[in-house]
Amino acid sequence: MENDPLPSRSHAEVRIVAATPEVARRVAEVLRRCFASTEQRSYPAGHGGGTRLHLTLDTAHTAEPARSWLATSESTEQASAHADEV
Repeated sequence: MENDPLPSRSHAEVRIVAATPEVARRVAEVLRRCFASTEQRSYPAGHGGGTRLHLTLDTAHTAEPARSWLATSESTEQASAHADEV
């Protein structure tokens, strides 16, 4: 993961892990209503039958819900990774 190239400045790589493909698709649909995105790619998420879905969001091309949120949010330096993240 440390050697993966970073997306361009206006893009974000998103990984969704869910128990079912339908749940992962619903989350991706909400994100696509706010940001332009690439076609999603889905993969099995282990032996338990879960789904891992990947998509790339273009944060430079936002719809109104994201535009309003981005304008009022602030970046925090104190954000930490989950226990299973590097």
